[in-house]
Amino acid sequence: MEASSQIDVARPTSPPRSNIPGNLSKLAHLEEFDISQGNLDPPAPNNAKEILAALDASLKAAEEYLGGVSESAAMGHWRLTSKGKEVLNIPRVGLLRTIMLNHWYHHRGQLSVYLRLLEVPVPVIYGRSADENPFA
Repeated sequence: MEASSQIDVARPTSPPRSNIPGNLSKLAHLEEFDISQGNLDPPAPNNAKEILAALDASLKAAEEYLGGVSESAAMGHWRLTSKGKEVLNIPRVGLLRTIMLNHWYHHRGQLSVYLRLLEVPVPVIYGRSADENPFA
């Protein structure tokens, strides 16, 4: 993404570091995740190159997991707990679709808004963006 070179991770107007794509795909490997035990303070990137490297690693891990998960594992239940109390119990496929993938889409939308605020041309997400002139 060419626009990534214009992201300044140190600026106060930069997206919050906790919103940078992380290793959510690790959750799918677990049977249960206790949010009270989770590290909710992700490492802070120093530059756009580190952000893109983290995104690439996360996407690769997700592709490998999705490519190898069996149907029985996908339909097995996944639990979210907090201090041992169950908060959510859903089939793993529900975790993958409604939480993980939708979470990525949400942050992709946040990033496009952030780029727009910086007056950086927004890259193609679904077809042409408003920054492209199809008649030029």
